Amino acid sequence: MTAHEPDAPLEDDDLAGYDVNGRMCIVTRESGSPEELIRFVAAPDGTVVADLKRELPGRGCWVKIDRSLVDRAVAKKLFARALKTDVKAADDLGASVDRLLAAQLMQMMNMARKAGQFVSGSSKVDAAVRSGAALAVFHATGAADDGVRKIDQARKAWHLGMETEEEIPSFRLFSESEMEGLMGQNAFIHAAVLAGQAGEGVVKRAKMLEQYRIGGQSRAAGGAGRQKQ
Repeated sequence: MTAHEPDAPLEDDDLAGYDVNGRMCIVTRESGSPEELIRFVAAPDGTVVADLKRELPGRGCWVKIDRSLVDRAVAKKLFARALKTDVKAADDLGASVDRLLAAQLMQMMNMARKAGQFVSGSSKVDAAVRSGAALAVFHATGAADDGVRKIDQARKAWHLGMETEEEIPSFRLFSESEMEGLMGQNAFIHAAVLAGQAGEGVVKRAKMLEQYRIGGQSRAAGGAGRQKQ
């Protein structure tokens, strides 16, 4: 990505004439594709809202997928400048975006479950990993270390045995209580998402949420470390 000078003028995202690869983050002034950024627009009530699907009408602006950058844009009042209108970004905008990303992921998990592309329970997850059917695994943040370790061993065995470039991604994004609030009886301790369109959608959204919380690139492929909440 190409960094822009700090005093460069903020651009309208719909113009996009300055970089063939996409848009520019209003905080870092770095350009990137829409998949690397979150779009924000002004709502009719004068507040700033995240447009995760990139389909809301009107002028938009972009921030890299990083909670700290959204918080910085709020603190420095960059949204009003970028959107060229008198808008108010709520102090908790960063937290609200996290909730939207989490809800989006949970919704996709439920879709994958209905499509038969999501299994839960340590034995089913272990079997899915060892057979190569799993695209990614998920653990509750409070999951016992022993259970996580056994599935990590299965991930490593598949990676070494099949000589894949990376291990199957592993995520720890939600506590049991958070999942119960969003998924009800579908909450899990250990789960695996399987191949298919819905399953791929789960992995994409999980990486986006993890990246938003920790900044930079998703670390999912590196193991099931606890993520910042």
